[in-house]
Amino acid sequence: MSVAIEKEEGKNEQKQVKLYAIIRIRGRVDVHPDVEYTLSLLRLHKKHHLVLYPSTMPGIEGMLRKVRDWITWGEIDRETLIQLLKTRGRVPGNKPLTDEYVKEKLGLSGIEELADKLLKGEIMLHKLYDKKNKVWIIKPVFRLHPPRGGFKGSIKKHYGAGGELGYRGPAINELIKRML
Repeated sequence: MSVAIEKEEGKNEQKQVKLYAIIRIRGRVDVHPDVEYTLSLLRLHKKHHLVLYPSTMPGIEGMLRKVRDWITWGEIDRETLIQLLKTRGRVPGNKPLTDEYVKEKLGLSGIEELADKLLKGEIMLHKLYDKKNKVWIIKPVFRLHPPRGGFKGSIKKHYGAGGELGYRGPAINELIKRML
């Protein structure tokens, strides 16, 4: 009886996986070494770079809390994720990510299925590394443009205080669409 309950709880946990889109907003000047190290662990080396991490990754909440004065993050939705992968997804050689490449390398039907698996937490971009050839299958960092129309608030204040930094929840999707 307890095994069945544990399996049911595991299924519920799988459904509650959130995929965080994390964008570096501020640059490299006057950054504390501890913060810079954490940003490098997140692969956020430059302004307007975006990475995707599941909320279930160990330590992600603490890392986000530590660098909240340099980044913004929130939960990405399926439509925005598909658009991000199609327009800004890159593979080795700085070539665009295509459905054919996804079919060949990952055995999936296309970018839409890749997006679904990312949202469910079945695939993580930062783990798609070919150790034999020493290349990324899909690059885990997305290089974005500055937002069209500029930032709506100060990049020195938090989102709740009328700025751009910190956690913004589903509102991250609107910012990502302006940066594509």
